[in-house]
Amino acid sequence: ISRTLENNRRNIWFAEFWENNFQCKLSRHAVKKGSGIKKCTSAQHTKEICTDFRIGKDSSYEQEGKVQFVIDAVYAMAHALHNMHKDLCPGKVGLCPKMDTINGTLLLKYIRNVNFTGIAGTPVVFNVNGDAPGRYEIYQYQISSNNTGYKIIGYWTDQLHLNMQWPGGTQEVPSSICSQPCRPGQRKKTVKGIPCCWHCESCDGYQYQADTYTCKMCRFDLRPNENHTGCVPIPIVKLEWSSPWAVIPVLIAVLGIIATLLVVATFVRYNDTPIVKASGRELSYVLLTGIFLCYATTFLMISTPDVFVCSLRRIFLGLGMSISYAALLTKTNRIYRIFEQGKMSVSAPRFISPASQLVITFSLISVQLLGVCIWFGVDPSQAIIDYEDQRTSNPEMSRGVLKCDISDLSLICLLGYSMLLMVTCTVYAIKTRGVPETFNEAKPIGFTMYTTCIVWLAFIPIFFGTSQSTEKSSNMLFVPPNKQKVFFPKIFNLLDIFFLKIFVFRKH
Repeated sequence: ISRTLENNRRNIWFAEFWENNFQCKLSRHAVKKGSGIKKCTSAQHTKEICTDFRIGKDSSYEQEGKVQFVIDAVYAMAHALHNMHKDLCPGKVGLCPKMDTINGTLLLKYIRNVNFTGIAGTPVVFNVNGDAPGRYEIYQYQISSNNTGYKIIGYWTDQLHLNMQWPGGTQEVPSSICSQPCRPGQRKKTVKGIPCCWHCESCDGYQYQADTYTCKMCRFDLRPNENHTGCVPIPIVKLEWSSPWAVIPVLIAVLGIIATLLVVATFVRYNDTPIVKASGRELSYVLLTGIFLCYATTFLMISTPDVFVCSLRRIFLGLGMSISYAALLTKTNRIYRIFEQGKMSVSAPRFISPASQLVITFSLISVQLLGVCIWFGVDPSQAIIDYEDQRTSNPEMSRGVLKCDISDLSLICLLGYSMLLMVTCTVYAIKTRGVPETFNEAKPIGFTMYTTCIVWLAFIPIFFGTSQSTEKSSNMLFVPPNKQKVFFPKIFNLLDIFFLKIFVFRKH
């Protein structure tokens, strides 16, 4: 760049380069008319002018970027020879005898030990392997409103130094991939025609991510974990004693049992009195036993289901009602037969003695026990975990219910006989509604049976019409408490009968 025609006459090609660089001709005869090329004026040859004109400054010349390495290589050789001359020929000018026989190995050693600043301003050194330290300039092709071209955006020495501007003025590296990686619990769905690209689809519901491209359903007793990468067991729930569904029925059952025992104690205390004998004390004790079993069954329904508990539930769930209705039916039938026989003759009807009444009552009860025995033979009791009843659309809310294997159909069959006794007893209660006041049990029994039928008619469609839900599961577990709620009017009316008799007895 510092060379001119005046200081570079030894280069025979420099004059031609000068003409090409400044678009002129040094010889007048070389200029052709109409070519547009001018003659290099003498002003360009003068010292003053030549110091002002510089190659690259006053022309479009750009030096090749690799020239600096060539120059540095020449300087490295020169510095190596200079250092060698100082060591082998100290104080002498020119070559000494020691340098006449020098070999390449020694010269290479001096070359590797040079250390100077190159023309680019960077140090020139060599490592133990003879390699120069890596120095790289990083260019980026940029388009702007002013100009277009490659610009230096960084360099590499021992590490990367980068100052890159991406479109939009941000320094973050833009994403340059076809598809983002899928999150856990998502499968890859490849794009048709582009095998290396995909869409991410979540494994929803009860599905889990089996592999990169597949979602599978969890087993019926499992649900997906939080991120749908596997399956975990569904929590098992059962009726707890601390639950409101258990506390309220237990409280009612305890109060009912206490009231029943008080009535039994009163009847035992006045067992031989005329008023107790006239009320049919044998059937009264049977009726109180049935009421007691209805209350006591509540505790079986709340206990943790197993084979033993489920067997007891089958036995006592309908037995208490069967005993109660069998005793009431026998009583109303006895009253009806007495007055029907009295219309035709003065002789007493058959089977109205206490022993006969007990035989009839236990015969009716035995039908219930026979049905339960057949049920045990056909379908033995067992505790099951129902995963379908509380299987919600949200797997997190799904629960398995530990319960006895009493289906809706089995429950209908179990309570069907008790309902038949109830309906029959209601029919006799209607027929005996006109008996004299001396038989004061007939009308309270009739009123109790009317209210019982109404409550049963409301309870049956509500219970069996409910879809599979938590409410129905709770109702199935609470059959005795719910049944006792249904029979509260009947039970309290019966207790009114007993207490009324006791009151009349004490008055007399």
